[in-house]
Amino acid sequence: MTSYLLRRLLQSVPLLFGISVLVFLLMQMTPGGPMSVGEGNASAATAAQLERLRGRYGLDDPLIMQYFNWLRGVVTGDWGSSYLTGRPVLEVIGERVPTTLLLTLTAFVLSLIFALIIGVQSGVKKDGWFDHLATGLTYAGLAVPGFWLALMFIFIFSYSLGWLPSSGLRDLRASHTGFAAVLDLGKHLVLPVLSLVLVSIAGLARHVRSSVIEVLDKDYIRSARASGLPERVVIQSHVLKNASLPVVTIAVLMLPELFLGAVVTETIFGLPGMGRLFVESADMRDYPVLLGILMIAALLVLLANLIADVVYSRLDPRISYE
Repeated sequence: MTSYLLRRLLQSVPLLFGISVLVFLLMQMTPGGPMSVGEGNASAATAAQLERLRGRYGLDDPLIMQYFNWLRGVVTGDWGSSYLTGRPVLEVIGERVPTTLLLTLTAFVLSLIFALIIGVQSGVKKDGWFDHLATGLTYAGLAVPGFWLALMFIFIFSYSLGWLPSSGLRDLRASHTGFAAVLDLGKHLVLPVLSLVLVSIAGLARHVRSSVIEVLDKDYIRSARASGLPERVVIQSHVLKNASLPVVTIAVLMLPELFLGAVVTETIFGLPGMGRLFVESADMRDYPVLLGILMIAALLVLLANLIADVVYSRLDPRISYE
């Protein structure tokens, strides 16, 4: 496994290099930049101001030199400075990471738990009333856009009923401490987490159901039942373990999907996370921050694939990557 992990890490280097070239060129092709956000409006700036801006951001250099200067900084830990604030990119992004991690990991754990419960129950009780109900709800979840669902939650639970807050992570009108602060944070996370969970759970539950139905038709399941094992033991010891294999990749790759979904969710609910930072940076043409977030997203996808392979080998010893 160690040699396989090293091989995969080495294979990721040219892939990350290609991604870095692509995102850098896309940023260069996008209108705007430091001339529009650095020192006022470019149209009103003097020639001396524009020249000073070009020198500050290295825009006088050839494009290929700009790219390799940026890439060298990424490798050495200097991801550049924000055009908007002048602060280091990693510092700007680092402030937003905890919120995004809290949101996405909470949504991931809840999505996985409920998808397993719904998918296993639907597969075991195939064509029953619960299966038909779950199938209808999961298809509805696949069809409903996440942003519309989030807006409906705000309209119903915040504005109409007044049960839950509609934005932010804490109540700015009060100074909560201790358990009250945790409770206040939880109330602010209910709607954004629910928005992500209901969208993510639909597809995953369908895959769990299909995998369970496939495993239930295997000969070793019929043999286990014929030997007199209780149905609960058959499901827990045989069905779940074998049905989980094809679901692993989908579940692990759901993490980057939740990260992308957080872009919309954090913006709608006003959460100070990486998703909202991405939208703000795109709106202000803050390209170094955008490049940093895109590279982190690429790393997250590669890491998710690697984790999926490792979990596969742990669940089934017959799978070897040596």
